Amino acid sequence: MLGVFAFVLLFVSSVSASTPKASQDAHSPSESYFMSLWHNRLYLYSAAALVFGIWFSFKMLLTKKSFSKEVGLLVYKAVKKDDSSDRDAVVHVSGVKILYGSQTGTAKGFAKELSEEVKALGLPAEVIDMKDYDPDDRLADECTNKSVCVFLVATYTDGQPTENAEWFCKWLEEASTDFRYGKTYLKGLRYAVFGLGNSVYVGHYNTVGKNVDKWLWMLSGMRILTRGEGDCNVVKSRNGSVQADFLAWKVKFLNRLQALAKGEKMSCSGNCKTGGSCKNKRKDRQEEEEKVALQSNHSEEDLMESSSDEEESGLQDEKKSGSVVDMEDLGNIMNSAKKSKSKEEGQADGRLVKLSKLNGVKKIEDEGERREMITPALREALTKQGYKLIGSHSGVKLCRWTKSMLRGRGGCYKHTFYGIESHRCMETTPSLACANKCVFCWRHHTNPVGTEWRWKMDPAEKILQDSMEKHQSMIRQFRGVPGVKPERYEEGLAVKHCALSLVGEPIMYPEINTFIRLLHSHHISSFLVTNAQFPEEIRSLVPVTQLYVSVDASTKDSLKKIDRPLFKDFWPRFLDSLRALGEKRQRTVYRLTLVKAWNVEEMQAYSELISLGQPDFIEVKGVTYCGESSASSLTMANVPWHQEVVAFVQQLADMLPQYEIACEHEHSNCLLIAHTKFKVDGEWRTWIDYERFQELVRAHEESAGQQSFSALDYMAKTPSWALFGAHEQGFDPADTRFQRRNKTKDISGC
Repeated sequence: MLGVFAFVLLFVSSVSASTPKASQDAHSPSESYFMSLWHNRLYLYSAAALVFGIWFSFKMLLTKKSFSKEVGLLVYKAVKKDDSSDRDAVVHVSGVKILYGSQTGTAKGFAKELSEEVKALGLPAEVIDMKDYDPDDRLADECTNKSVCVFLVATYTDGQPTENAEWFCKWLEEASTDFRYGKTYLKGLRYAVFGLGNSVYVGHYNTVGKNVDKWLWMLSGMRILTRGEGDCNVVKSRNGSVQADFLAWKVKFLNRLQALAKGEKMSCSGNCKTGGSCKNKRKDRQEEEEKVALQSNHSEEDLMESSSDEEESGLQDEKKSGSVVDMEDLGNIMNSAKKSKSKEEGQADGRLVKLSKLNGVKKIEDEGERREMITPALREALTKQGYKLIGSHSGVKLCRWTKSMLRGRGGCYKHTFYGIESHRCMETTPSLACANKCVFCWRHHTNPVGTEWRWKMDPAEKILQDSMEKHQSMIRQFRGVPGVKPERYEEGLAVKHCALSLVGEPIMYPEINTFIRLLHSHHISSFLVTNAQFPEEIRSLVPVTQLYVSVDASTKDSLKKIDRPLFKDFWPRFLDSLRALGEKRQRTVYRLTLVKAWNVEEMQAYSELISLGQPDFIEVKGVTYCGESSASSLTMANVPWHQEVVAFVQQLADMLPQYEIACEHEHSNCLLIAHTKFKVDGEWRTWIDYERFQELVRAHEESAGQQSFSALDYMAKTPSWALFGAHEQGFDPADTRFQRRNKTKDISGC
């Protein structure tokens, strides 16, 4: 192209050089042509420049396009490489924060256990006490830092959160309904909730866990796993215990956590928060709904078929006629369905529970289907406390007063008040379960709770045999121990008394009457303590040497506060139990435990309760401090001095015209108020003639209950050293009092 342009320029130059000469000659045609080109040379220059410009631009465009392709390929490769490395470096879960609300330490233990499992997966984990966590400042940050929050929360008294979780729950509840926070305040928060509770508390089971889950959801938190619920009631627990429930939930959580850490998204359930549903789920949901509808129709037909004959015939007529059910008839149909359902439940209950003629208490059949009361974790905890466990629901333990009397260092208050030989007393229980969770429980609530017997049951013969063997085994450990008196050691091997007050509620055991009869057949006296929540069981109880009812408070509010009963109708049950006690002919006792600042000012109410049950004796004892426990707020400040107990008893006795103070055991901080019928010829007869009792109870059994006897038939004279006002203050002068110094006090005992 450049060569053509140069040729044109040279030609034009030569033509221009010969122009003067040509102008002088005649013009030929060719000359005329070139002359015209010369005259139009400006246009030729412009055309050449235009062609050159077009060519140059086109060439540059091709060069640029080729370069762009090469650069683009290099950039694409580089970007692809960077994207690949970035994708490998993306963090989907930055860590797990485990917040716990615990009263007895169970949730705290679960939190630590889960933390170790999470760390084993290579993820950071932090265990946080809810009282140390400020949700107002920190919870919103969890929405953006890619962490997962786990809430392990226990439900405490009356469905309330534990003390360390109170503020967190209060804030969360208020935030969920506060417009200033907004419904999307926690959007992006990934969380999971596991609640701890006891299904025995029907109206409050796992309330806190349910509420925390609900409040987080209301603030747009994203639940990564269905809420887990641990049940301390081994009967209804899905996996047999609260520990097993947590283990099952923990496995699911860890699997879900691993999926999140890999960037896997949670599969849609089809039930979105906005009320919509995913398009790809609608078809499946429709099919499922159709299946559910068919199943529902079948179930309704089954229910209708189990209704009464008249209703059944009416329904069949309607089906045959193909008529539409009127709105007026819809209520009858629903009622028939409810009746049939109730009937089925009644039949199921009939299979599970029936009345025991021997004991007059509920008894459950199908023994193989029921679970054991003592779970592995509970067995470990009770064994640590020194219990010798028997079978699946019983236990025996050596009382500290048994040890004391073996050494000649004095007996318990029962020795002072009633003449038992403490070194020959076996403290046991056929039921570790209880219907209360008293604040002063010396077992720190490690025992199970329940309102009825729903566990596997061991035979009474087995329980008694094992109890005596284990008790004797513990006594044998004192052979040769310095200070132990040989004669008392030999006597201690032969059990003479049994205190059914170790722990739990002995009267819950369905075969308690059989157990008591077995005790008496072995010439063992029976001292049974009940918490006044089973009035019918008290009425059906066979004669015992002495029957106790714990009267820990005199008003409904204080009883609820101190005993923390499981029954909703605990107060009517309590009053009826006192009435049932008043119907017994053998020795009966009210057992009052004074807790300073809790129940020592209810004098008039106590006197009214005493008139209701008319007990033979009233034991008034200052509460024993059992050490610090997360399950109780009791402190040493709640323990009254002996002088304060004496003052209380004197005021109470003055309000009871038929009662007087009879005995005192200063070492146990305990006094005895006795009915004046036990004061014969000016002498107190609070002690028991145990041989006479065995004769009377044997005659009662042989006569099939026809030959009855009363408490006055086996009373014995009380020694002077046991009386109130004696300088011995209830300490047997035959023994030597031993004062411990700078040693931990053993608080076990009856």
